[in-house]
Amino acid sequence: MSLLLWWSLYYPVSISPLTEATSTQPACSPQGAFELPGFSAQGDFLMGGIFPLHYRVELPVEVEHILILSLSLSLSLSLSLSLSLSLRFDPRAFRWAQTMRLAVEEINQSEQLLPNHTLGYKIFDSCATPVTALRAVLAVLNGHSEEQSPMCSGASPCSVFFQISYFSTCSCLSDRKEYPTFFRVVPNDDYQVKAIASLLQRFGWKWIGVIREDHDYGHFALQGLKREIENTDVCLAYDEMIPKDYSRERVLQILEVMRHSTARVVIVFSGEGELYPFLKEFVKQNITGTQWVASEAWVTANVLAETYPFLDGTIGFAIRSGKVPGLRDYLQTVNPHRYPFNPLVQQLWEALYGCSPSPSPSSTLMPPCSGQETLLEQHSAYMNTSSPRVAYNVYKAVYAIAHSLHNLLHCQAGAGPFHNRSCAHSTNVHPWQLQQYLQDVSFNVSGENMNFDQKGDAIPSYDLINWQRGPNGGPRFVTVGLYDGSKASGKELAIQEEKIVWAGHQSKLVVSVCSASCAPGSRKAVRRGEPLCCFDCVPCDSGKISNQTDSIDCHECPEDYWSNADGTMCIPKVVEFLSHDAMGIALTVIAVVGACLTVSILAVFLHHRTTPIVRINNSELSFFILLSLTLCFLCALMFIGEPTSWSCMLRHTAFSITFSLCISCILGKTLVVLAAFTAARPGNNIMKWLGPKQQRVIIFSCTLVQVLICAAWLIASPPYPSKNIQDQRSKIILECSVGSQLAFWCVLGYIGLLACLCFILAFLARKLPGNFNEAKFITFSMLIFCAVWISFIPAYVSSPGKYTVAVEIFAILASSFGLLFCLFAPKCYIILLKNCTFLVELLYHFPDQRYSSFNSACET
Repeated sequence: MSLLLWWSLYYPVSISPLTEATSTQPACSPQGAFELPGFSAQGDFLMGGIFPLHYRVELPVEVEHILILSLSLSLSLSLSLSLSLSLRFDPRAFRWAQTMRLAVEEINQSEQLLPNHTLGYKIFDSCATPVTALRAVLAVLNGHSEEQSPMCSGASPCSVFFQISYFSTCSCLSDRKEYPTFFRVVPNDDYQVKAIASLLQRFGWKWIGVIREDHDYGHFALQGLKREIENTDVCLAYDEMIPKDYSRERVLQILEVMRHSTARVVIVFSGEGELYPFLKEFVKQNITGTQWVASEAWVTANVLAETYPFLDGTIGFAIRSGKVPGLRDYLQTVNPHRYPFNPLVQQLWEALYGCSPSPSPSSTLMPPCSGQETLLEQHSAYMNTSSPRVAYNVYKAVYAIAHSLHNLLHCQAGAGPFHNRSCAHSTNVHPWQLQQYLQDVSFNVSGENMNFDQKGDAIPSYDLINWQRGPNGGPRFVTVGLYDGSKASGKELAIQEEKIVWAGHQSKLVVSVCSASCAPGSRKAVRRGEPLCCFDCVPCDSGKISNQTDSIDCHECPEDYWSNADGTMCIPKVVEFLSHDAMGIALTVIAVVGACLTVSILAVFLHHRTTPIVRINNSELSFFILLSLTLCFLCALMFIGEPTSWSCMLRHTAFSITFSLCISCILGKTLVVLAAFTAARPGNNIMKWLGPKQQRVIIFSCTLVQVLICAAWLIASPPYPSKNIQDQRSKIILECSVGSQLAFWCVLGYIGLLACLCFILAFLARKLPGNFNEAKFITFSMLIFCAVWISFIPAYVSSPGKYTVAVEIFAILASSFGLLFCLFAPKCYIILLKNCTFLVELLYHFPDQRYSSFNSACET
C-alpha cells in the first residue's frame, strides 16, 4: 500500500530529533515549496502533528475539471489553488490541534516528567486529502530547508521514524511486518466491526447497506464487517463506495441504490470530510426512513450534526471519552488578538462568528469583527469539552511520547534494552531507540492506565453514541452504551435502550429485514440466487414442528407424537383401533343379529326335526352348519375392541376353525347329495360309504387340518398386538399383527380350498332333479362366499387403520349371511309356509309308506 493513500486517512503524531545533517551528499529535493506549519514551538525534541483542519465540500464542475487536470500534470501550485476552493475549515479538528499544544506545554512545565528537557512541535494541516497529508509528513521530517534534512539526505531513503495515531483505526496497520513503527491510542477496526456486528444482532437488523470511502479505512472495515457477519443471520444488501475525487454522477448512482433497497439500516465507514458532500446530495434526493450507523470516524462530528438535522437518531461507536484538565480554559485563550498573523485562527473566527477579524482576500464578503469576541456554548464544534474523545486520544499520544522519552533519558547504565544492555545517548536520540521504549511504556493519565500491545494497539473500548437534540435545538451526543473488548464473548456490549432516540425522533426500534421473521410452525426457505436473509416462510410438514422464530429447519416429532395443527408442538398421537364407536356398534349389532337369526333357524329345525323337509336334508349336518354359522357370527365380535395378546391369537384361530367347520359340513352335505342321486342308478352302492359316521369323519378330518395349521401358527409365530405408525403417520393404529404371514395366508387358503371344492362338487350336481336337490343352493352360496373373500383381499390390503379390521369383519359377516340365507332360507320358507305342498310332491315322487303319516296330518 503506497504512503500516498495511507496518510489521507490516518493522522499521526510523529517525533524526530533536532540534529543537523552531517553528510556531504546532496540533500533531498522536494517537489514544490512546503507549507509553513500552522503552529510550531522549539524544544529539545521535536514532535510533528498532522490534523485535518480543513475538509472537502462539493466542487463546482469547472473547478473539478481544473483539479483533475492539475493532478495529471504535477503537484504544483495550481493543485493548492484548486484544493483551496474545495475545502472548509473544521473547528473540531482545530480543537484536537490545540489539545496537542496544551499537552506539550503541561509536560514542559512539569518537574516530574522530562525535567531539564523540553518538547517542541510542528502542527500541519492534512486537509483530509492524501496529497496534502503526504506533503505535511515530509514537512515534519525535513524541516523548512530544502538543502539540509535531518531525516533525509542524498539518494538514500528517509530514516525510520515512528508514528502514534490518535485516529487511525484501520486493522491493516496492526501488521508489524508492513508497519513496524506504527502505534495508536485508538482501538483498531477489528474491534469496531465486532462491536457493530454485535449491535446489528442485538437490534435484529439483518438487512443492511454499507457506504464506505475509497481508502484503506473503508476497504479494511468492510472486509472486517463481512468476516464478522459471515456466520450470522445478517446480510449485506449493498456495498457502495464514495469516490476519492467527488463525482456527482457516481453519488447519484449510490443514492439510487439506497432509494430502491429495502435495507433501512446504513453503516457508513468514512471520515467526515468525504461524507459531507455525499450527505449534501442525499438531502436533495429526499430519501427518508434511513437509520444511520456511524463509524468512529464521524460519530462525534459536530459539523455533520449541525449541518444535517436528518442525521438525528444516528447511532455508532465512538472512542472512549476521557478528561483533559484545563482544555476549556486553554481553548478560550486562542483568539485573533493573541495570534494576529495565524491564518488558522483567522479562519476559526470566520467559521464560528461569520466575520473577519482582519481583512483578507477570502473574507471580503464577511463583516469585520474585533477578534476579541467571547467563545460561547453554542460554538460546540470547537468548545465541546464535556467528553473529549479524539482530543483525549491526542492528549494520551503526547504523554506516551513524553513518558517514553523520560524512560529513555533516565536509563541506568547496564540495564538498557539495547545491545549489551546499553542505553541510548541522551544527546543523540534516534527514533528507533525511542520506539523500543514506546513499546514497553506504561503510565497513568486522567485515571486511565495506558500501554500498547505487541501490535502497537491500545485496549479496545468504545462508547455507544446516539445523536439527539438538546433543549436549545443543538445536537447532543448521548452515551447510551458501552463495548468493552476485554470482557468475555457475548458480554462485551451493554446498552441502555430506554435512552435511545431512533431516526425520525421515534422511540420505536427501526426494522430492517429482507424478509419478515418466520413464525413458529414454519421454517425459512432461502430464495435461489438471493442472500440468506431473503427467504420465504414454509409451513412445517405434518409430523414436524418449529417452536422458535426463524427456524432454519423443522424438527421431527418422536415416534409416538405428532405435530399439532399450528406445527408448534408435538402432541401424543391419537391411538386408533376398532372400538365400540358408531362403526363398532353397528358391526356388533349386525353380528349379534346374525347369530340370533341363526339360532332361531336352528330352533325352527329342532322344532320340525321330524318333518320330511328336515329329515330329507340331513338334519344332523344342518344342525352342524347352523352351529358353526352361529360361531362364525360370534367370532366377529372378537375383532372389536383394543387388541390384546389373547384376543389377537383367539380372533384369527377361532375365525379360521369355525369357518373350516362350516365349509366342511357343507362339503359333507354336498357329497351326500351327489351320492344320493348317484346311488339311484342300478348297481351303485356308494351310499354305504357316506353314512352318518363317514360324514362325521369327513367333517372332523377337514376341520382337524385347519386346527393343526392354527396350532403350528400359534407355536411358531402367533399373532400379537402391535402399533402401526406406517400406514397413518399421524395416528398410532393398534392392530393385531398376524405374526407369520405364511400361516395367515395358509389359513385363508385352506378355507378357500374347501370352498372351491364345495363349489365344484355342487356345480357337478346342479342338473340332478331340482325339487329335492339343494346342490344349486350350495353352488350359489359358495359363489357368494368365494366372491366375498376374493374381494376381501384387495380391500384388506388397501384399507387404512381400523378399517382393515372392519373389512375383515364385513367379509366374515357377509359370507356368513350368504351361507345362512342361501342354504336355509328356502327350507325355512317350506317348513313355515309350504310344508304340505312339499309333502304332496314328495309322495308323488316316492309313493311308499315312509311319508304317509305326514300326509294324513296335512289332510286333517
